[in-house]
Amino acid sequence: MGPVSTAGAHLSDGLILVVEDDPLILEFLCEILQEEGFAVEPQVSADAASQYLEQHAPEVGLLLTDITMPGKLNGADLANQFGDRWPDKPIMIMSGFETPKSSGVKHRVAFIKKPWAVGQLLDCVQNALHSNRSL
Repeated sequence: MGPVSTAGAHLSDGLILVVEDDPLILEFLCEILQEEGFAVEPQVSADAASQYLEQHAPEVGLLLTDITMPGKLNGADLANQFGDRWPDKPIMIMSGFETPKSSGVKHRVAFIKKPWAVGQLLDCVQNALHSNRSL
């Protein structure tokens, strides 16, 4: 084990709910985040993530979702639902095609364009987690 990042114990930030329909990207995202010490909950669709939130919302500290996904809800719908119900929890959106604005997201979110570099992704997660604290 190398030196532990001094960014603090991330587990106190709660789970990161990672929503991505491409299983390879989902797995990669979760691995990156777990290596940084975050707890993650992978979900393969916004529909599944929405159901997960019904049971586990208090444990979730950050929603990280792709926009374009099959199913009834897309990532923008999920972000709006999440922001309406849990306005104090941060949201981070990633997409290669859309922006939060173009897809109709109405809450303040952190946004990262695909394809992202790992460093960018982690910076964006850190910023999203701390943006809501400083308000």
